[in-house]
Amino acid sequence: MSVDATAPYDDANIFARLLRGEIPSRRVFEDDHTIVFHDIAPWAPHHLLAIPRGSYVSWDDFSARASEAEIVSLTRAIGVAAREAGLVETGYRLIANTGLDSHQEVPHLHVHIMGGRALGPMLVRNDGKA
Repeated sequence: MSVDATAPYDDANIFARLLRGEIPSRRVFEDDHTIVFHDIAPWAPHHLLAIPRGSYVSWDDFSARASEAEIVSLTRAIGVAAREAGLVETGYRLIANTGLDSHQEVPHLHVHIMGGRALGPMLVRNDGKA
């Protein structure tokens, strides 16, 4: 199921429940505006998720409505988590899906931080080549 990034925020989504403490998480970073935790179904040896504590549906929503403090917090949290996981030297990928075409599955902004192995091309090109 993909998410319409223009839909109103759904406070029953899994990340809203995680933020309220209804669902446990293995957190690696948290401050007043952001948490970073291990993905429960990793796609790479290191797969973390960074989410703002605020009710933002997507990157578009966050970039339009978040305070400067929230934007700085999310950006810094991603950097801290990547450094602490040892990903900087070999590299890592950030993914923030927004809307139906990107296959966003949870209606709460989240940034995937993935690394620990060669991740391959980002997408298959229109001509079918990587």
